[in-house]
Amino acid sequence: MISTQNTTQQTHPLAALFGGAAAGGASQTQEAQDRFLTLLVTQMKNQDPLNPMDNAQLTSQLAQISTVNGVQQLNTTLNSLRGDIGGLSALDAVALAGRQVLVNGNVLPLAAGHAAGGFELAQPADQVTLTVLDANGVAVHRAELGAQAAGIHSFDWDGVTDAGAVAAEGIYTVTLQASAQGQAAAVTALSLARVDGVMRGADGINLNLGTLGTRSLADVRQVN
Repeated sequence: MISTQNTTQQTHPLAALFGGAAAGGASQTQEAQDRFLTLLVTQMKNQDPLNPMDNAQLTSQLAQISTVNGVQQLNTTLNSLRGDIGGLSALDAVALAGRQVLVNGNVLPLAAGHAAGGFELAQPADQVTLTVLDANGVAVHRAELGAQAAGIHSFDWDGVTDAGAVAAEGIYTVTLQASAQGQAAAVTALSLARVDGVMRGADGINLNLGTLGTRSLADVRQVN
């Protein structure tokens, strides 16, 4: 028996001068500043005395060096924040060790007369049907779960088949169908697993879920 629980930017003429400085280190920024000042002084020395650079032009060019400094500082701050956020994610994941989580999947382990899993509905459903299959793909239990709200739901199976027998312990799978107003509705099967370990790799935080293998932290749909 099954029971359920619920922008466009304009490029300034001086941009090429500072193009690599924003992404480089402090030394690159300093070199760009020196080149800028050298060009500005040269420009002022060789300007037409009858048509000198006005204050607006000078102010605009001086503002470029401040922009470069600001971008460099912003990049440094963002890189620091990225590292901090990554550290917090790792700490959050460690706190999951020993907890039960729901992830996408249709695996349903049965042990000691108990199996648990879940499903997610993108919209409310008038009817949800759950079928438990054995290792050979043979249906051993079918349950009509009735109307269900949108969201994540958990279910429990007591291991009793439709024939009234007690199913053998092992790994089963589930299939789900849902309908709303006479039309098929999207439903996703979720597997319940215990977090046995937490690993941090090049692709981010991964969880060891025992028989379900390794899953990304981002795959976790619910923590029980």
